[in-house]
Amino acid sequence: MAFMVVCLVTASAVVSSPGASAHGGDDDRDEREEEHDEDKLDKHGKHGKHGKHGKRGKRGKRGRRGRRINLQLLGINDYHGHLEASTPGTVAGVSAGGAEYLAAKLAELRQGHEYSLTVAAGDLIGGSPAFSGLFHDEPAVESLNALQLDVSGVGNHEFDEGVTELLRMQNGGCHPIDGCYFPSEPYPGADFRWLAANVVNSAGETPLPPFWIEEVDDAKVGFIGMTLEATDTLVAAAGITGWSFLDEAETANGLVPILKEQGVETIIVLLHEGGSQTPPPGDVDACVGISGPIVAINAALDAEIDAIITGHTHLPYNCRLDDPAGHPRIVTSAYSYGRVVTEVNLVINKSSKDVVRHLSTSTNHVVDQAALSPDPTQSAILAKWQPLFDAAGNTRIGTISADITRGGTPPGDDRGVESAAGNLVADAQQWATSFSGADVAFMNPGGVRSDLTFLASGAEGDGVVTYGEAFTFQPFGNTLQTFPMSGAQIVSVLEEQCQPAGSSRPVLHLGVSAGFTYDLATTVVGSDCTAVTVSNVLLDGAALVPGTTYMVTANSFLADGGDNFSTFATIDPGTRLDGGNDLEALANYLNTFGPVAPPSTDRVNEL
Repeated sequence: MAFMVVCLVTASAVVSSPGASAHGGDDDRDEREEEHDEDKLDKHGKHGKHGKHGKRGKRGKRGRRGRRINLQLLGINDYHGHLEASTPGTVAGVSAGGAEYLAAKLAELRQGHEYSLTVAAGDLIGGSPAFSGLFHDEPAVESLNALQLDVSGVGNHEFDEGVTELLRMQNGGCHPIDGCYFPSEPYPGADFRWLAANVVNSAGETPLPPFWIEEVDDAKVGFIGMTLEATDTLVAAAGITGWSFLDEAETANGLVPILKEQGVETIIVLLHEGGSQTPPPGDVDACVGISGPIVAINAALDAEIDAIITGHTHLPYNCRLDDPAGHPRIVTSAYSYGRVVTEVNLVINKSSKDVVRHLSTSTNHVVDQAALSPDPTQSAILAKWQPLFDAAGNTRIGTISADITRGGTPPGDDRGVESAAGNLVADAQQWATSFSGADVAFMNPGGVRSDLTFLASGAEGDGVVTYGEAFTFQPFGNTLQTFPMSGAQIVSVLEEQCQPAGSSRPVLHLGVSAGFTYDLATTVVGSDCTAVTVSNVLLDGAALVPGTTYMVTANSFLADGGDNFSTFATIDPGTRLDGGNDLEALANYLNTFGPVAPPSTDRVNEL
């Protein structure tokens, strides 16, 4: 089912509705007049019960005394199916996240709040550990349903398996190839609503609703959900054919008058795009030197929008950034993997139905496992899927001699540097396609989602890599492609590691197979890569010749120009040779050459 959004064709950079408040919807004057005589609302209520596609925070009785409505929003982003307590990682050295503890934290935060909604900013599924990813993230959605999630914007990873699969995740039904994992209990779909305001086809229709309105006491609260405009560069092209991803600010601004016509004055944007503090990740509850795409997007979003819950960068911040009218607006991100929950407490004027910003607050809370008791409902979900995971995920596929990690500290924190993990995948892919004459292979850093650790995670033994661990490491199921490129085209690809201005990450460092070396110099100013130089490119010790043809291997995501590596997409698809599944290539490599040592990280001389 598609949803028509007629407003998008006329959306402008900033749209102000007739009768809009000149101070960005912050009805401060009325609030100051009533501050001394307001009757306080009763705050002691329970979180409302929820049903499929209709669960809500508790509305309570209408017409209560008092001139303010207190609405709590609990926000997460980039969950990525991290159900198990062992996979999310830490916050400042404290073990954090996991479905059982995230549920417990949400329940704790809801206490004492009559009106509470739980919201998200995308990437709830996709790029997930094997416990969820092996089953097309049905465990993740079951977990999110039990977390009482109300509404989420889509993220780029919601489109990893295409629009059709995203609709199945929303609406239910068994997987078209793998069928029902529990035949007597078919997958029911998501109880929460995904929103996709800036995803449109040629008719201007969206695959999922662009917005959602919830009545809270006497006020209508509107949520606009969006992914980043660059989503088409981040997912496989085959699954999004016919769909376009529009400018985030123009899309939201075009919806503001539509919402206001329906009596909505409180407007929240759930946006899968973000920024970072300086230095990243920074204090989870701070806003130090915020930079990145969210700064410009916030500046362009209509002043009628009252708060922005963001994601994508996997980094935490809790900011107040000026809207176009010069008034501070809440802009937050809750880290990733369920390690942090954002709590936004909105104060809504009961007369104007608008947010009183100077009285509204936001806080980022760490989901500290040691301070929480596991939620039994989430424990039951884990127990339900554990036997299927044990059967599918614990098969031994190979061995390693030491940790093989991603870039940055902690590992995975920096996709802009060479990593042993990226080089391992490139080595495996070049070896797996050597029968097609592959001279070199490249691997995108975002395609590697975890580290391979030497210490056993279970009963498999130290150094053993299981199928589940390999799937978590490389979960996207891409196809290897081998095709001819000139030396000049290869250099162009290397230069494209310097990402376009405004990208979420300034540099994306490709993994490269053994025998290929070069010098790389990049200049990063703020959050943008402003210059790049590639030199001294050698293949097996011989200089790369611009006019000579070489056989290059990349996964299908990169081959289609993903992650802004557009030179790959200029190669004639008719020249591509199929190299099989990327995970199978990795498994065969680890099995054949194990124990595999961490590849060197001196293939690129970073100047």
